[in-house]
Amino acid sequence: MNPLKFELDRPDIDHLRAGNTGTQGVWHFDSGQPGLRVMITSLIHGNELCGAWAVKGLLEAGARPLRGSLTLAFCNLAAFDRFDPDAFDAARFVDEDMNRQWSIDRIGEGGTVERRRVAELLPFVQRAHWLLDLHSMHEPGAPLMLSGPHARNLTLARRLGAPRHIVVDEGHRDGTRMRDFGHFGLPDAQAGEVRSLLVECGFHGDPSSRDVARDVSLRFLLESNTLDMAAATALLPGWRQGDDAGSCVLRVSGGVTARSSGFRFFDDYRDLQVIPRAGTPIGENDGEIVTTPYDDCVLVMPSLRQARAGVTVVRFARADAA
Repeated sequence: MNPLKFELDRPDIDHLRAGNTGTQGVWHFDSGQPGLRVMITSLIHGNELCGAWAVKGLLEAGARPLRGSLTLAFCNLAAFDRFDPDAFDAARFVDEDMNRQWSIDRIGEGGTVERRRVAELLPFVQRAHWLLDLHSMHEPGAPLMLSGPHARNLTLARRLGAPRHIVVDEGHRDGTRMRDFGHFGLPDAQAGEVRSLLVECGFHGDPSSRDVARDVSLRFLLESNTLDMAAATALLPGWRQGDDAGSCVLRVSGGVTARSSGFRFFDDYRDLQVIPRAGTPIGENDGEIVTTPYDDCVLVMPSLRQARAGVTVVRFARADAA
């Protein structure tokens, strides 16, 4: 595993930690006008700084909803407080991955820093109509929009116009993500106006991930009619980046879950690398050879940085025909 340099500065959010809701790190603004209840979340993982930069920027710019309401959250502050650019993987969480704890059973059990924090955030998440969860990636790679399995979210991801690559995935075996929790996981026929997206903005330490987080946040606020273009231009100059040249939809068929920290790849695979032939060996999982399941298999976010029993180390996907 090659060493990676962390070049994105840690944002100073000390003056924003108290929030205005009675829940640390959570801010809520209501327009008093009919509209969507929109939520943008950051720092589900304490080493994913790009989203914190975007939420900080929205708050400091004085962004307020013209319709509906807007909730902005710094989620795993305890993990963020441990952040060290020279050991950034260690700040992902304190006790366990916060983005696998979104089930009523796990929240009720408590017992960890992350589950207790999820319980604090729960009322805000349950009230939201539209959710944008800002993340970054273990390894360098192109930004990805993870839409989940629902057609409504894929449609929204396409309407946003960026990032170009949209991953249609079912979630993780080791626990439910916030994007898929509760009403966000309902079938399209039952979901009404509910939408939820997770965006991977690039490598954790790449300053460009901050630009992606800002751009996608702005697009999301415009598409939800939370802001209009005049307000966005005045409050957030420079946030909007150029549109990508059409979307590329990648449909995940499955993935590989490590049996232990001993999982290994046979090569230094890149995110979105295409393996031409089915049956190509790509790794070993405690003695079992892992092979690609079909021709032109796309490897989505291959990484060993968090490899241990139960963690997904790569996903397999097919690209929609152009």
